[in-house]
Amino acid sequence: MSKKILVTGGCGYIGSHTVRELQHQGYEVIVFDNLVHGHLAAVENAPVIVGDLLNPDEIRQVFAEYDDIAGVIHFAAYIENGESMEKPGKYFQNNVQGCVNLLDAMTEVGVSTLAFSSTCALYGSPEQVPVSETEPLKPESPYAASKKMAEEVIQWYRQLKGLRFANLRYFNAAGASFDAHIGHAYKPATHLITVAIEYILGQRQRFFINGKDYDTPDGTCVRDYIHVDDLATAHIAALEHLWKGGESMCFNLGTGIGVSNLETVKLVQEISGHSFEIMYSARRPGDLPYIWADNSRAREVLGWEPRYGLQEIVETAWRWHSTHPQGFATPVTE
Repeated sequence: MSKKILVTGGCGYIGSHTVRELQHQGYEVIVFDNLVHGHLAAVENAPVIVGDLLNPDEIRQVFAEYDDIAGVIHFAAYIENGESMEKPGKYFQNNVQGCVNLLDAMTEVGVSTLAFSSTCALYGSPEQVPVSETEPLKPESPYAASKKMAEEVIQWYRQLKGLRFANLRYFNAAGASFDAHIGHAYKPATHLITVAIEYILGQRQRFFINGKDYDTPDGTCVRDYIHVDDLATAHIAALEHLWKGGESMCFNLGTGIGVSNLETVKLVQEISGHSFEIMYSARRPGDLPYIWADNSRAREVLGWEPRYGLQEIVETAWRWHSTHPQGFATPVTE
């Protein structure tokens, strides 16, 4: 069987780490990205086709040019909860219609294996923690709703077109490659670890933790941080599961360990060697007090194990940002 994989959004944060891991494992990769948030410099030794999933002919052309694609990993999406509350149409159009156009192009040429980048935001405010895949889906933003809709579209293509899929519901993606070659270059940053590091680097005038009166041990939100390289191996394990005849299903991808915002920021201070007074602001609307994953299905079905914890996440993030303060634009040379 061909070992050629199409990665949509492969120039983005998680996509580029997955491209590297695919290459490390001997796969041939084709990247399709509109470069709205992706970076050409994040991908090496793979063709990058600049195109947009909202233009069906552009993705069809990829399958026409590369007629032996064995599977697709679909990242290409807008991902900001806050922005989606202001621009819902942007999220429904790109994240849902873009997915439909991709699936149509796949089924037209008989490519039937898909690993889909989904999110734990589907669960909204979960009734039970840790969160399993059987938790009711209650999206609380257009972003989360668009991912739920895309999962529903994928289910219909399974039923009607024979698509085989793994919907991978990430918790909090973080960290960077261990060689500091690629990392999180999304601007403006909204992830806690990245925002704290930008403050240390003098790129932000102020830094606050949002809320300190939650019903958690230290009053700050508790989250499940998963290293981006662990997410990469999970996507490959999902494709291999499907190729072996495994059942199409959804998987939570997290470490299963909850860490508070305060603990996280203190670790950023320790690893960076920069102390600062931790300030607090009001709760941010929509933030959950706590959420972390039940990842037992991914462990048992995919044989996948998260290899890294918060220590490695912060170490690699600090190494990347401190050597690439402007992302891919101006790396620091030694």
